[in-house]
Amino acid sequence: MDVAGIAAIVTGGASGLGGATAARLAKAGARVTIFDMNADLGSAHAAAIGGAFIAVNVSDEDQVRDAVARAEALHGVARVLVNCAGIGTPAKVIDREGKALALGDFARTVSVNLMGTFNVLSKFAERLHGAPQVGEERGVIINTASVAAFDGQIAQAAYAASKGGIVGMTLPVARELARYGIRVMTIAPGIFWTPLLAALPQEALDSLGKQVPFPSRLGQPDEYAQLVQSIIANPMLNGETIRLDGAIRMAPK
Repeated sequence: MDVAGIAAIVTGGASGLGGATAARLAKAGARVTIFDMNADLGSAHAAAIGGAFIAVNVSDEDQVRDAVARAEALHGVARVLVNCAGIGTPAKVIDREGKALALGDFARTVSVNLMGTFNVLSKFAERLHGAPQVGEERGVIINTASVAAFDGQIAQAAYAASKGGIVGMTLPVARELARYGIRVMTIAPGIFWTPLLAALPQEALDSLGKQVPFPSRLGQPDEYAQLVQSIIANPMLNGETIRLDGAIRMAPK
């Protein structure tokens, strides 16, 4: 599928991986709508790339259904969805005093990362499945997992579970949506530079980068976006998770 002229939705598109993806797709000619909770960043980035911004909590069914409809009114039926919205607050199962992690804290990570991803992709597919095909397909959904889905570290139980769920649903959702010509893919990034890491000192950033076999550095958000564009362009990529990690395998901690 050629992105030029098509409508695309990017969740978490105000910054980081989503921000780079929104920018790259817009540069390639897509009509991009950013879904994000950060209205200031989202509005500014949308203006910078010539796209649109809608404030959305991806875990809220009504908000997401309304936002997908609003994006369609602005740009036409969306053919591409890239789910980058997510949180990653570390938390151990039991703390140093032996107190268990509150179930609500675990549930919040799963709610945003896994349930939020499913919420948006299902509402996206709801709008797209009856639209005319573009060539041999109708569209593509690209979700964001993490290498933590496979190599989860200590204090990543909730995060790894949420990202493992995204990996686990990739194939069954791809099989179900195949009848409508909608592809489903997942990217599992390794250690990438994002705003979450911006507060770390350069020494710490360099140390993280050296953990990557090659190239021994942090991944750049546009490298994620480049893979998104490649997935959109290649119709045989379907039902799979691609690790984008420089061959890293995460240590226990």
